[in-house]
Parts: sequence; C-alpha cells; structure tokens
Amino acid sequence: MKKLLNLLSILTFFIFYKFYDIFVASAALIVTSGLTCIIYWMIYKEIDKINLFSFITITIFGSLTIFFHNSQFIKWKITIVYMFFSLILFISQFCTKKPILQRFLEKDIKLSKLDWKKINIFWALFFLFCSLLNIYIALWLSETTWVSFKVFGLSILMFFSILITSLYINFKVLKKK
Repeated sequence: MKKLLNLLSILTFFIFYKFYDIFVASAALIVTSGLTCIIYWMIYKEIDKINLFSFITITIFGSLTIFFHNSQFIKWKITIVYMFFSLILFISQFCTKKPILQRFLEKDIKLSKLDWKKINIFWALFFLFCSLLNIYIALWLSETTWVSFKVFGLSILMFFSILITSLYINFKVLKKK
C-alpha cells in the first residue's frame, strides 16, 4: 500500500501533463502529494518523513512554477531533493560513526561495517548522478522528454539501483552462511 501511495503523485502529474500542461500538472501534484500525506496518516497513524519532505518541496517548487508560469522551478525540484539525499548520505559516510542507511536498516539486515559503507556510498553517488542527469535533461531536452524521464526514467533507474543493492545484500548474507 505504501508503494502505491508513493506512485499516486507521480502518475497524477504525468496524466495531468498529458491532458493539460505542466502548470495544471504541478497543481495536481501539489494536491495529490498532500492527499498522500493525509491518507498515509489515516492508515498508519504517522506521517512518513520522506513523504512530508516531498510534499513541502513539491508545494514550494510547484507553487513557484504556477505563480511565475515558469516550468524550470518544478524541473529543479527533483535535482534539489536528490542532491539533498546525496549530501546527507555523504555526510553520514564520512562524519558519523555509522552510515545513515546502516542506522535505518541494520535491525533487519546484518552486514559488516564495510558493506554498509559500500551501500551508502553507492546510494550517495546514485542520487548525485540522478540529480546531474536531471539537470542535463531539464536544460537541454524538451519538456515532454523531461516529464517522461522524471516519471519513467528515474523510476527505472531507482528500480535497478534497488535491485543491485538487493543482490549485493543477498550475496553478502548468503556468503556468511
């Protein structure tokens, strides 16, 4: 259910973009991401921090897009969010005792400190790569290409990164047995 809620906003954005334009799609994205937070709270009796962060950034950049009638604002949203994620992962890699991914997942997944550092740096680099790729596509390719990349390209990249991480973890866990 959580995954479906997360997909709702991006699919709504894509559908409204195809039928209207980026400004209507941005408004629909703001409303849908707010509804996602409300539905999440109603079902799970808590607000997911990532959904809340996403709602806040969507509201800021979506509102700027609509107010100034300039699509560049919404295009920069994912770059800023992914840069933020990358920065947090890099900071936790080098400035804390445990990488942030280890802190979140070590209860369920038992890996060595080195393996956690490898996974953490992989995701930090992944988010950095995606943010730079988004800048390139947003600035140099058409708006339609950017929307398709945002909805499908980033989703596919995320899927393969999760798959690679899962395979790595499974390999390490099976190797220990």
